[in-house]
Amino acid sequence: MWLLGRTAALRCQRAGGRPRPADHFAVESLKVLTSNRSSSGRVVETLEVVALPGDVPVKRFALQNQLPVHSWPPHSVDGQFDVGVVVSFGCLLPEKLINKFPHGILNVHPSLLPRWRGPAPIFHTIMNGDAVTGVSIIQIRPHRFDVGPLLQQELHQVPEGCTADQLEAALSSKGAHLLVDTLRTLSERIAHKREQSQSGGTFAPKINASMSWVEWEEQTCDQISRLHCAIGSRIPLRTTWKGRTIKLLDFVGRCHISLLDERSRAAPGSVSYQKESDTLAVSCKDGWVGFRSVGLKKRLTAGDFYNGYLHQTLHRKSACDITRALFITRKHGGDAKDMRENSTS
Repeated sequence: MWLLGRTAALRCQRAGGRPRPADHFAVESLKVLTSNRSSSGRVVETLEVVALPGDVPVKRFALQNQLPVHSWPPHSVDGQFDVGVVVSFGCLLPEKLINKFPHGILNVHPSLLPRWRGPAPIFHTIMNGDAVTGVSIIQIRPHRFDVGPLLQQELHQVPEGCTADQLEAALSSKGAHLLVDTLRTLSERIAHKREQSQSGGTFAPKINASMSWVEWEEQTCDQISRLHCAIGSRIPLRTTWKGRTIKLLDFVGRCHISLLDERSRAAPGSVSYQKESDTLAVSCKDGWVGFRSVGLKKRLTAGDFYNGYLHQTLHRKSACDITRALFITRKHGGDAKDMRENSTS
């Protein structure tokens, strides 16, 4: 969270765990605010940071740039700040704290609210295949997340094949500059604020390992591609083979496979090794998708996995052996350990 004003600014961020997309999103806003203090048309005169315990990117940036850092919750802020700002901060704010700032506390959120309220809007934007997203600047409501009145929004076209990392980089820059623009005309923005629509609200929960299981019978090539673009850099896509978990790595997208019998339809989960491209093609709901390597006990190229594990099974004729060659959709449930170890936001 930050507290921003003509005389001061403050920011807080949740501590703990590995770096998340939200970390970069938050740091980018702090960078732009820090730079604004020394610009000719500055809005922020002084800037201070509030952080939860632990080593977080926002705190590191603040210390590296000689910004005052305070512990959460902040004390003695009465009359010292004009406005507060929170970016990627997972704590609810009490009314008593919000009321200490003449202009309240603002939030920079990477979606077009009320769409994708919650901790992981960028991931769900990609997974859902949204063609348009954006950033929103809102006023914080006491003890509520992402429901406050809108001060400003800016649209962003999502390129085809865009990953969550790429979208996060684009929206972090856009959000930081929109924040400064909002602060420049803050009184006017607050005077013309508008409540969020009562319709069109969607929730973006944290991503976790249970989302990474591919459902070959239900998911199309495009859906699998979007899933990879959304979470693949953090949690590899997975399936099961002969009761063992297989990590699906080095995704190459849709594959065009010619079957010997064009009238036949490969069962979902069927695996075909493409020697020329060294790719494992897997049949899904509407086609084939490819992977150039897999993770079993160790990382294996598609060729190594085929030669060492699949080759003999694929060349047997019995129905039992053919079934053993399939990648099998994992049944839901029983993934609590993976969720605890791999959850992110």
